[in-house]
Amino acid sequence: MDYSSSRKQLHIAMFPWLAYGHIAPYLQVAKFLAQKNHHLYYVSTPKNISRLPQLPPTLCSNITFIPLSLPHVDGLPPGVESTSELPIHKVPYLKKSFDKLETQLTEFLERSPQIKLIIHDFAPHWLPPTANQLGINLVYFSILNASSNAFLGSPSEILGGSRKSPEDFTVVPTWMDYPNNIAFKLHETVSHKECEDIVSDFERCATVLLNCKILTLRTCYEFEPEALRVLSKIHQKPIIVPLGLLPPPLTSVDDKGDENWEALKKWLDSKQEKSVFYVALGSEVSLSQESMHELAFGIEKSGLPFIWVVRKPPLVEEQFAEDMIPPEFEERVSKQGMVLRGWAPQLRILAHSSVGGFLTHCGWSSVIESLGLGKPLILFPGGSADLGLIARLMHWKKVGFEIERNDVDGSFKSDLVAACIKRVMVDPEGEQLRANALAMKEIFGNVELSNKCLDEFTQSIENI
Repeated sequence: MDYSSSRKQLHIAMFPWLAYGHIAPYLQVAKFLAQKNHHLYYVSTPKNISRLPQLPPTLCSNITFIPLSLPHVDGLPPGVESTSELPIHKVPYLKKSFDKLETQLTEFLERSPQIKLIIHDFAPHWLPPTANQLGINLVYFSILNASSNAFLGSPSEILGGSRKSPEDFTVVPTWMDYPNNIAFKLHETVSHKECEDIVSDFERCATVLLNCKILTLRTCYEFEPEALRVLSKIHQKPIIVPLGLLPPPLTSVDDKGDENWEALKKWLDSKQEKSVFYVALGSEVSLSQESMHELAFGIEKSGLPFIWVVRKPPLVEEQFAEDMIPPEFEERVSKQGMVLRGWAPQLRILAHSSVGGFLTHCGWSSVIESLGLGKPLILFPGGSADLGLIARLMHWKKVGFEIERNDVDGSFKSDLVAACIKRVMVDPEGEQLRANALAMKEIFGNVELSNKCLDEFTQSIENI
């Protein structure tokens, strides 16, 4: 339904947190709103803006990029503008620097009285007073799903509730009043502390929740009816509006002419249908050398063909990065699989008919890509943000199986990695799980459904 011609054009600022998993979905929403003839001011830092894909010519007049230069902070390496360029324990310096953007953002808003709405992330806890003073309404777009948001609880629970110790976060909260397993493992709560600033992520979330008119999330009723019901119950205000799963456009899968892809495709074409598993741990998960070696041995022991994308951890020496993979591993597995360094065309790989599963760090975007193509998940959550909660949700929904780890220190054994891979990929006991993942394509890969949610979201912000 196109109602853009009859509606008043809104001028909207978009202000995501400095991580690619936030910046990309924010751009997707900006593009949708621009198609509805609203004018978007996409606010970020120069390097993050330069990394974004080019806009279609039809949208250029409705999206303006506003680069703010990231202020210097002791401890933040020069030139760093996003979480993917940092080890987790240095992320607090990026948050400190981000908080110093307040002055530049305020000046921009004061110069732009036409802006009456800001769609923002969890991080700018300092934004509400400025917005209030300038008569600007706030919409909090959480890139998390409904289950992770429900796990956080109400603002009063977040700021001073019953959960005090790390152990308190390892049990399902009482307000999630339906059968589920959504909770952290102890080692996840401890490693999350590493990326906290003086102002915790919880405090940031609670402050923006208390001051926004709408909370919108990257999910839909078809996938998380129970968690969305709980969210509406625990938040009297803001109103909860899911904006859909934002599946990536599959047009990028059809592009020709990438030499790397040609070689990969040739290798995949030689494999049987659904026989290969794909391994990628995202741009921000850094495992210790010991864990990387254990994972490598597990991949090898599975005996199944694989493609493993290995990224150099941020800010480490080249030689150390080389040592992340066991010596002689690549020679030993040369007939079994491929190890790719750096970047890989993830969506194209997952879309290939020879790929039958995805060993993932459980980033929400990666999970959406995989289930959008009907591929089951081998769940190996990273230690930050809500990755553990996503793993529990997928395990509970029976579309993936989680690699068993020690709850306290997160350690794991290669035999259990191999067993989990085989269960998801080939074992008879994984058959139902494979069928469930295939059925999820109807929800996760459904662009019409996503656009219907985006339409409803658009109407809700037009009616604020």
